[in-house]
Amino acid sequence: MTLSHERAVLFGPYRIYPGQRLVMEADQPLRLGRRAMDILLILLEHAGNVVSKQQLIAEVWPNSVVEEINLRVHMAALRKALGDGQAGQRYIITVAQRGYSFVAPYSLEQVEHPPARPPKATNGHNLPLRRTRLIGRQALVDNLVAQLPRQRFITLIGPGGIGKTTVALRVAEQLIGRYRDGIRLLDLAPVNDPLLIPGHLAALLDLSLHDSEPMSDLATYLRDRQMLLVIDNCEHLIDSVAQLCESLLRGAPHLHILTTSRESLRAEGEFVQRLESLDCPPPVAERDRAQALSFSALQLFVERAMASHDSFELSDAELPLAIDICRRLDGIPLALELAAAQVASLGLDGLLTQLQDSFRLLTHSGQSALARHQTLHATLDWSFELLNTCEQTCLRRLGVFRGGFTLASAAAVIVGEQIAPREVFGSITQLVAKSLLSVDVGDEEVFYRLLDTTRSYALEKLEQARELPDTRERHAKRCLALMQQAQTDWEHIPTALWIERYARGLEDIRAALDWGLNARGPEALAIRLAAASTPLWQELSLLKEHGGYVRKALALLDASAEPCLPLKMSLKLALGSACYHAQGGSAETIGAFVTARTLARQCQDVVGELRAISGHLAVNLSCGNYQMALEQSQQFDRLGLDGDPLLSLSMHRLRVLALHFAGDQHRARVYAEEVLQRMAHSGHLNRFTHGFGVQYDQSVAALTILARTLWLQGQPEQAWRTARQALDIALQINHGTSICYTLALSGCLIAHYNGNTRTARELLRLLLEQAQKHSVQLFYTWAQHYAHVIDCAEAPPLPRAAVGLIKEIMVTLDTAFVDNDLLQRADSGAAGWSTAEILRARADALLAADCPVKNCTAETVLIKAINVAKSQGALAWELRSASSLARLWQRQGRYRQAHTLLTPIYQRFTEGHATPDLKAAQHLLDELQGHLPI
Repeated sequence: MTLSHERAVLFGPYRIYPGQRLVMEADQPLRLGRRAMDILLILLEHAGNVVSKQQLIAEVWPNSVVEEINLRVHMAALRKALGDGQAGQRYIITVAQRGYSFVAPYSLEQVEHPPARPPKATNGHNLPLRRTRLIGRQALVDNLVAQLPRQRFITLIGPGGIGKTTVALRVAEQLIGRYRDGIRLLDLAPVNDPLLIPGHLAALLDLSLHDSEPMSDLATYLRDRQMLLVIDNCEHLIDSVAQLCESLLRGAPHLHILTTSRESLRAEGEFVQRLESLDCPPPVAERDRAQALSFSALQLFVERAMASHDSFELSDAELPLAIDICRRLDGIPLALELAAAQVASLGLDGLLTQLQDSFRLLTHSGQSALARHQTLHATLDWSFELLNTCEQTCLRRLGVFRGGFTLASAAAVIVGEQIAPREVFGSITQLVAKSLLSVDVGDEEVFYRLLDTTRSYALEKLEQARELPDTRERHAKRCLALMQQAQTDWEHIPTALWIERYARGLEDIRAALDWGLNARGPEALAIRLAAASTPLWQELSLLKEHGGYVRKALALLDASAEPCLPLKMSLKLALGSACYHAQGGSAETIGAFVTARTLARQCQDVVGELRAISGHLAVNLSCGNYQMALEQSQQFDRLGLDGDPLLSLSMHRLRVLALHFAGDQHRARVYAEEVLQRMAHSGHLNRFTHGFGVQYDQSVAALTILARTLWLQGQPEQAWRTARQALDIALQINHGTSICYTLALSGCLIAHYNGNTRTARELLRLLLEQAQKHSVQLFYTWAQHYAHVIDCAEAPPLPRAAVGLIKEIMVTLDTAFVDNDLLQRADSGAAGWSTAEILRARADALLAADCPVKNCTAETVLIKAINVAKSQGALAWELRSASSLARLWQRQGRYRQAHTLLTPIYQRFTEGHATPDLKAAQHLLDELQGHLPI
């Protein structure tokens, strides 16, 4: 057929809109992966004809070289999602040695108003794509969809393999769009420590928790949100999950929770819904085919059998065998899938015989949870025994994975005693075919995963085989290899692709570090992993969590007989970055960078030394040690790294920072514009300064300081455009610490300086949110102080020890923040960029007394402030100080002198005349003009 935008294709319960790449099942869109949709459209276009595997691969992956297994996996995912084989209906068949063919009856329908494709939900939900068609549970799903808004808290209970997750996901899927703030799925299967539950939920919500009151933080965040939270696999953490749910529901009145567990949580307000087995045909029923296939257990068994064996057809003669199999398996969905996967090799007769032999010791009666658990475990035992030795080894060793894994990762963990690399591919394929291994089909890569029930079983077998320690070690080595590759790729592939490729392995990294750093595994391997995984933690802005692992790794490294100096240097650099954002310029932060530099020199690692200096330089700037930072930036020239374009750019950018804060705005701007031009010319614009300093995006950092410099030089409009560009880049790459950096140093401040009160408050809220989310305590504290001025909020008192950058920034927002420490810094020249503003603040305090002597002193101070601002090229500060002095002279009747002072300074501004400082200066000039003789 010829597919067109004007016609829909109808088959089975589906309506396909090719133009919108949309599949509708009744009135619900069926969510398919991109590759699965490509395959379906190609097969529909050639309906009734065979499409070769080679043609499909060429059309679906036109620019890639892929293995045939990719096609088979995506085809299996498509068939499962469509329910190919349900009630005997076959949509797609495999033609041996040739390819695939779409064989179902279809019709075409003219479409006048095609439905709009539903927008991709980025923040709406995190539900996975549907992998299988729902069988026998729709009435329950509809009931739960209706109940959940009223009950608020429902737990689905039942034994493993009964389908709790499938039902919960389908309920959530049908509720997409009903909750203003979306739906979030929290899978607790990988979580063993109850203390980690709040952290995992916080990560899901893009929220950072304070260690003291995590539950309170979560409840506060969710208080005004209308959201559905689905918590899957709670059975091993029942008490903690119950406490969490009770706390959240009390604090968040618009939150609804749907949980799954093998038993009730016994929590306040919980409504329990038990999942029973699928309906089986009665043993004495008339062997009426249509009637028998109305029972959901038989439907599932037949569909899965057809999916695993293309030529399978349930004959009338075999109907009693299939019914008997369903009844022996108690209608448990996972057991039925495992059995159906063996139909191709055993046939129904052989399958029933095998089950009778394997289950003869099971004498349970009724449908108790214990009986069903025994049935499922017996089914897993039986399925395991049907595997060959290689397949058994593969399955149990795969149990160490916490999340999804690629074929290459599987091979790395499996290969060892008893199995060679070439055997892994075939074994993995067989485990998928036998429903012991599920597949997550991404757009570009295929990931495999064990269901929680199967994973627990595999780990049990792994321990029995005494292979757990060796397998965990191979797993940790694979994690290390992936992170080492990630380090290599960090500079060469786009950030979004890098995160997509490597962030999926975070749960396995955590598992390997927890195992190795807690005296259960090889310490040296875990220490190396803590260092090598630094880019992942930094890209995900999980610096606080990484800092905990780094401290453990350093303690173990220091205790070793011969610590590896390069490794210790890497860990110290990572610790410095983590501490800086959590603590600011603490002794631990400074010590980490100082030690890293010493180690770099001992190792003759010039790049490492540069990174240590850059980190320490950033700390000095935040602490107000501008002259020391400027001297450190001059040390770069002695490192001889001008031959490396990226590192040379980084050095020049850091010099811009030092020049700006030291008060040399002219040279800072020249260097900043040169850095940005070189970045654009070399293709490094929007590139991250990986492994450098305290980890900000290169272009975001450069634009941020340029924006500040432009504002000080009297170009407020251009400064705002530059600050907005920096923020847009930071938001685009979604790097938390870079967002915080540019908001704290330019976005919030310039918006406020320019009188954009609404924008300043919006950016301040974003800063508070991002700083809390990513545990950037340094900038969270800054934001709280900004709120005192920008949002008229209560702010914590500035600590007396904080004599650095934040106190100076606050003086530029409100002169009332001046104190003796700042005055001493201004008098000594240590205050650099803010010297003129500190002096102006001192003059304002003197003028408030309205005393002739103090007025005279204030005049002297303001003249000094004007001269300092002029010498630094800070026209904005020069205008402020000149305006203050002109107002003093106005009160003294010195109108012409005041007008003569202020006019040329005001006239040097070529833009920004609507900003508060310039409007005030213009108003003052008008007043002075009125007192001058005509």
